[in-house]
Order: sequence, then C-alpha cells, then structure tokens
Amino acid sequence: MSSDNGLPRDSEIDESAVIIIVGAGVAGSALAYTLGKDGRRVKVIERDLTEPDRIVGELLQPGGYLKLMELGLEDCVNEIDAQHVFGYALFKDGKSTKLSYPLQHFESDVAGRSFHNGRFIPRMREKASTLPESFPILFYPISSTETRCLVDVPGQKVHSISNGEMSHFLKTVVAPQIPHELYNAFISAIDNGNIRTMPNRSMPAAPSPTPGALLMGDGFNMRHPLTGRGMTVALSDIVVLRDLLRPLQDLNDASALCSYLESFYTLRKPTASTINTLAGALYKVFSGSSDPAGREMRQACFDYLSLGGIFSNGPIALLYGMNPRPLKLILHFFAVAIYGVGLLLPFPSFKRLLLGARLISGASSIIFPMFKAEGVRQVFFPATIPAYYRVPPVNQ
Repeated sequence: MSSDNGLPRDSEIDESAVIIIVGAGVAGSALAYTLGKDGRRVKVIERDLTEPDRIVGELLQPGGYLKLMELGLEDCVNEIDAQHVFGYALFKDGKSTKLSYPLQHFESDVAGRSFHNGRFIPRMREKASTLPESFPILFYPISSTETRCLVDVPGQKVHSISNGEMSHFLKTVVAPQIPHELYNAFISAIDNGNIRTMPNRSMPAAPSPTPGALLMGDGFNMRHPLTGRGMTVALSDIVVLRDLLRPLQDLNDASALCSYLESFYTLRKPTASTINTLAGALYKVFSGSSDPAGREMRQACFDYLSLGGIFSNGPIALLYGMNPRPLKLILHFFAVAIYGVGLLLPFPSFKRLLLGARLISGASSIIFPMFKAEGVRQVFFPATIPAYYRVPPVNQ
C-alpha cells in the first residue's frame, strides 16, 4: 500500500523527499492521508493488510471525531455500522446517573462513535491509498459518434493495461475528476478495453542546418499535447518554408540553399515559441499540486478566463493559433497572476502577502525559463538575427 503524490518543480516542498510511514493503523493511515493531501510524497509499509481482529480502538470520543472531521476523514465511520455515543451511564448500588457530552454548541452529527476496529481500519487505509491525484484531462470529438479522452499521467512508469492495473487506476483515481455528464461514458470505455498509452515529451527546436536536408515536424520540435497544437506548429512551419522556397527555381546548390534556409529557424520562432511556451505553461499550471501558490494560480486562471470578453478572447486566440504573439502571452500570463493576488484581498495579512509574492514568483519561474529555452532574442527580437535578412541565392 502506498501513496505517491508528486509536486511541481517550483513547489516549496522538496519533491525528491519521500516520507516513509511504517504501519497502517489509525495513526499511520491518518498521517499518510494528511501528508499526501498536503502534497507530500508518502510511502506506507504495512506487513498485514487483512482486516484486524482486535477489541481495542473501538470507541472514538467526540473530541476525536472533531479531529477526524478536521483531517477530512469523517466518512471513514460511515458504512461500518458505527453507533453514535452521547455520553456515559453510571451504575452503583442500584442507583444510576447519566453523564452526557456537552454537544449543544456543535453540529448535530458531532458525537462519539463506537464500532468494530476491524471495520474502521480498512476504511482508513482505503482513504489513504486512494488519495485523489489531479491530472490534466482533455476530451474532444474525433467523429460524430466518438470522443477521445487524453489523461496525462506523470512519471516514467506506466500502469500495465494487460493485468488490469491501468483500468483500476483510471476508475479509482481519474474517474472521480470526470464531469458527471461524461462519467458513465468514461467508465464504459474503460470496461470495453478502449485504452491505449503513448509517451509525450517536450523538445525545443534546435537549429541544425544541414546541406540537402531540413528537419521538421515532431522530429524537430515537440510540446506538451495538452493544448493540441502540434499540427498547428507544423503547418505554420510549412507556410514559412513555402514562402521561402517560392522565389527559387534551382535547388541544386545545397550549400547556398542551406545558408538561405537558416532564416527559416528565425522566421518561425515568434509563432512556434508562443505556442510551445503556452502549452508548457498551461500544463504546469493545471498539473496537480497541493502547494498553496499552485492552487491559487489554478483558481486564478479559471476565474480569469471565466470573466469573458478580452480576458478570455486573448488567451483563447493565443491558445488556438489565431494570434500567437509572445508579448501578449506574457501580458495575459502575468495578468492571471496579478488577478490571483487580488483574490487574496481584502485582508492582506503577512501570510497572504507572502502567498501573493510566491504566486508572482511562481508565474515567473514557469514562463521565463521556457522562453529562455526557445531563445529570447529569436522570439522577441528576430530582426536582430542576421539570418532574418537572408536573400534567395542567385541562380547561376
């Protein structure tokens, strides 16, 4: 039994650190769930996962139930025939008295609970082992009767399809995130075995001028498939290359042609790099993270786009290749971060100010390294690159 919840690289929590909990009793299971929910990577080791048969740990006082609620584990006493306990009855020498818990100022559900320990422990373990992980999920129709669902699963190891691990993972971890309108179809597709996996990776374009050859497509430049922009970049590259080749009648001089086509790598940059950076930035924002700044950034992005008008039209134009300008991408990306800082008001406590600073810092650490990898000069100042002014070779 294990819970392994990764964090983005920009999180304050060291993503390489793993907390190992030995023993999955009440304390171990509760700690695993709590730390996992906070974004920690947790491993739980338990020698025996069979239902315990004990006569201790069967009475949970109201104070303990309040802590169970505080930890988000109160549903662990459901469906185990747990009994409400409201106090004690004392008997002595034929006389009796009742000592009730003073619960009048609490919610009606607050009381003690008594139950079989062997039924309570498995519920706690189940809660710890099925802690929800958040993954970007994309749905789009591919015909009049079919819809494709892409689920991004981070990590190097992929669950096996043949032994049912992937089906179990999709049903227990991914399905709870699916909108209810699509849930039944999602489960049906899993049951029908319509599951395939493929790796995805990002690869900034690295110019490699070679006489007689020009590398294009996914072999040249890849970005995260979350936004579905690969073909847009490829087709945009084709338009650039077509315009460069149109004036040429003779393609036999490979060396002169290679020198001339170096301008291709510069002319494509503003469009391709905007698309690549946006794809990577959105993936980082919407990938699961329990880091407070990460949660605030996701919420700010959702709320910003929900404002409509220029707040949604601009990002959507960038997203779908209708207006791929790098400066506009930076403008909207930081507008989201600043909007997120505004959501922390009207009570600017030190903690909120610190979170706001981390939100801005997080936005910077996401987008600027991506533009750096693409080439700042090529993206923002292409006219300063000598290859930008290459002219077609003169036919001899």
